[in-house]
Amino acid sequence: MPYFRSVGEVPHKRHTQFRRPDGALYTEELQGEEGFSAEHSLLYHRWMPTAIVAAEAVETEPQPLVPNHPLKPRHLKSHLLKVGGDLVGGRQLVLGNDDVRLSYVAADAPSPLYRNAIGDEVVYVESGTARFESVYGALDVGEGDYVHVPTATTHRWVPTGDAPTRALVIEASGHVNPPSRYLSKRGQFLEHAPYCERDLRGPAEPLLVDDGGETPVLVRHRHGLTRFTYEHHPFDVVGWAGGLWPYAFSIRDFEPITGRVHQPPPVHQTFEGPNFVICSFVPRKFDYHPLAIPAPYHHANVDSDELLFYVGGDFMSRRGAGIELGSMSLHPNGFTHGPQPGAVEASIGKEATDETAVMVDTFRPLALGPAALAAEDEDYAWTWRTRDRGTPTR
Repeated sequence: MPYFRSVGEVPHKRHTQFRRPDGALYTEELQGEEGFSAEHSLLYHRWMPTAIVAAEAVETEPQPLVPNHPLKPRHLKSHLLKVGGDLVGGRQLVLGNDDVRLSYVAADAPSPLYRNAIGDEVVYVESGTARFESVYGALDVGEGDYVHVPTATTHRWVPTGDAPTRALVIEASGHVNPPSRYLSKRGQFLEHAPYCERDLRGPAEPLLVDDGGETPVLVRHRHGLTRFTYEHHPFDVVGWAGGLWPYAFSIRDFEPITGRVHQPPPVHQTFEGPNFVICSFVPRKFDYHPLAIPAPYHHANVDSDELLFYVGGDFMSRRGAGIELGSMSLHPNGFTHGPQPGAVEASIGKEATDETAVMVDTFRPLALGPAALAAEDEDYAWTWRTRDRGTPTR
């Protein structure tokens, strides 16, 4: 994270005595990235966060990935996938590679306590509401929120509305941060950044759960899943301070960058991870050159696969392709893609778009998970044909 925060009770100086009302010491825990050489926070626990009484392997149903072969653009209808379960166990794997896994979930139940020790997670809430609870405190989140969860943060998700919490879950193999070109060398957002520190919502106070004794925590690690049983509930933190903490950021607070002619996708970049980026397409004014063409030009993904998750508004450049709310389009490396027939001409003269979409571009090929195969529109690859369509009109 690009700035320091202090929440709850912390001692005046780090690594010094900090005592409970009964005179016993609080336990200090460092959560940090890249060993001791990057962002970190110090948390102060009532009990030792190392006190486990059991550890057991957890076997799960495999979700295999298969290559996108033959190579095709794909249209995946996420709203055809099953509803139910929790935001951890109910994840349905859509796409993935060694750098990132993309899953969809429509959760209607609280999750177990969970910790992903492989990498950061970014959860985009498509619809519904939830309470994100962690060792750092709680965040109330809803439609349009990105929730950034640092590696190894113990947390749980609790749906809070009548409707399921629908979300795209992006699980990285490392750390996810704001784009480096928008940050100073010391981590402050620069003036030309499309969002800044004021747009980030972090926990405001500790979440002190009454200790009920032994508590299970599900941990994802590089060999699978393990369930630790802790002697005490891990939400016993009385305070923390540092630059590493979970936060929420609404896609509505992303300020679009526009120009006289069509701007390339990097202007929409919101996060960067190991060999992938996350971008936000939001309502914005179109280009203002008198001869501008608002629709994107056709382009070849020579170095990346592109996933677009359509979550709001009118998807002008995909008109006629069956794209709807909840659709995901996969345009892979090796396939030149662009607007559907007629969309370029139809865009001329339009002043703005109301579309909202989340894009994930990866620099290694994305393979197809079981959810992709279950929700695919098999006709999508052929929707650029112009034969028998007649002359495109505005």
